Amino acid sequence: MLLYPVYALLFADAGLSVGQISSLFVLWSLTGVLLEVPSGAWADAVSRRLPLWTGPLLGAAGFALWVLFPSYGAFAAGFVLWGARGALGSGALEALVYEELDGAGAADRYAAVMGRAHAVGQVAVMAATGLAGPVFAAGGYPAVGAASVLACLLCAATAACFPEHRTRPPAGSDTVGGEGPGGEGPGGGEGGDQRTAADGDEPDEGWTRRLRTGLCGPAGLAGLRRDRPLLGALLLVPAVTAVWGALDEYTPLLVRETGAADTAVPYLLMVIWAGVTAGSLLAGAAERLGRTGLAAVLACAALALAAGALTGAQAGIVLVGLAFGGFQTATVLADVRLQQRIEGTARATLTSIAGLGTELVTVAVYGAYGVLGARFAHGTVFALCALPYLLTALAVGLRRKGTGALPRGRGRGRSSALPQGGGRGD
Repeated sequence: MLLYPVYALLFADAGLSVGQISSLFVLWSLTGVLLEVPSGAWADAVSRRLPLWTGPLLGAAGFALWVLFPSYGAFAAGFVLWGARGALGSGALEALVYEELDGAGAADRYAAVMGRAHAVGQVAVMAATGLAGPVFAAGGYPAVGAASVLACLLCAATAACFPEHRTRPPAGSDTVGGEGPGGEGPGGGEGGDQRTAADGDEPDEGWTRRLRTGLCGPAGLAGLRRDRPLLGALLLVPAVTAVWGALDEYTPLLVRETGAADTAVPYLLMVIWAGVTAGSLLAGAAERLGRTGLAAVLACAALALAAGALTGAQAGIVLVGLAFGGFQTATVLADVRLQQRIEGTARATLTSIAGLGTELVTVAVYGAYGVLGARFAHGTVFALCALPYLLTALAVGLRRKGTGALPRGRGRGRSSALPQGGGRGD
């Protein structure tokens, strides 16, 4: 969306303080907190594709509000709609892609596929960022807003065309990390019920029952107490995703602080997104890094973030881009580990629970940024936000050897798992 590189500037130009801008980001995340798990349960119970195309329609409405009625109330309403859009897609997309690959016997390609998908999205962001400069110069915020609404509508149309073939396991086959009743993975092996959503059957569980299963059943949150590797994989997602995801919203302000003109901000943000795109493309190969290599990536990215932000110069944005690239690689690998660990029918729900953890940490980061941003320069706050990644890198590197191996041969159509020590959540 063309609004991405300039919407923080839109808020500032509308008279909002850093604290007010941070409060909008908190509202955005709180919306995700409230809707994350229910939307995942809905996707498990009804359709993974349905929320993927309805969500962008909500985003389009939110962006229209921003440019038509630029005020705190309109910004808040837009963030609620955008938060709902994010919650609808979170969990549903990962579950849909993983299970479609698993059904084709290609679950081992999940990291590469998702990495490339993220890269395509990030190239689109870079293209939109590059276009934002001249479009903003020609038509201001209304022009970039209209282009963003159009992009959301195209996104909805694309998602509506996704394939979906969902296998219904027999009742009682839900598990967290083990096989189904027949010993052949979810669904109890070849004798299981192979009807799919494409056959026109009713969903195997209602939304409320699916939500209870995801939260209280053996295939959901309650079962995490018995599956420590799955719990570790789930907790790693917010540990590597939340902080840099929150900082991303403040990058236009960081760039402006270097002395760049508003029309130049989108082009400098393209440098950051080039790093993120490279991180996505490297995710498939990075599966082989192992625990020590993963810790090194997180530590180097944290140091690059701090160094780049503290320079106060436009050249430092290159280091920030390298840091974001490392964090993006870690984000994809954390998702890979989680998807490999999940068994049973609550995949979207459990993925949404990981997303819920990310949103909760993100809210804390927004709150901290609002307080720190009122006292320190943006570069200083960015540097301070690198500290949690050094702690995460230390925790990953010090994990007891042998706890990070993924199971092999589990689940239908799963040709391989990640190499030992090559995943996330160790």
